Amino acid sequence: MPKRFRLTRRFPCAMTEDGYRRLKRFSQEAGLDEGEALSFLFENFDSVMDEDSLTHRLRLFNAELEARKK
Repeated sequence: MPKRFRLTRRFPCAMTEDGYRRLKRFSQEAGLDEGEALSFLFENFDSVMDEDSLTHRLRLFNAELEARKK
């Protein structure tokens, strides 16, 4: 029997414009709202990510983070 889908947590979240546009596009393509799309991604994180690519992208993101905050 499938788990009941309830959105039980809300939290303030800051996103870059690029990240938000990509989230909106993904959620529209998947037929979900943004909260459902985020829940899907995090519930299935291990199966939807490539660990080598994630590590590389995270390193690049962290290297540019301070400059992007200005």
